[in-house]
Amino acid sequence: MSDWVDVIDEHTLANGENIVIDVDGTDIAVFKIEDAFYAIEDVCSHDGAEIASGTLEGDEIICPRHGARFCVKTGAVKSPPAYENIACFPVRIENGKVQVRDNRWD
Repeated sequence: MSDWVDVIDEHTLANGENIVIDVDGTDIAVFKIEDAFYAIEDVCSHDGAEIASGTLEGDEIICPRHGARFCVKTGAVKSPPAYENIACFPVRIENGKVQVRDNRWD
């Protein structure tokens, strides 16, 4: 089981912003949407490129390379050319810090 990793102070990001961090060798993009935090793997399942620099529309991130869309809240693919979801990670606020963990191997 992986440990929780501090990302940032809970007031650092504005709504619609994100930050990418490394958790146990995995790049994770943490987004703030409507004062809530969500975390997905920073990789497009279509071609393996990073996705966090894409455009955020509501709760969907649009891949900057080929336009695939993913739900930031769940990692679910929303449009081609991607057909596979991307990993979604638990997020919590602890003592004013946003924390994430990679729970895929628990």
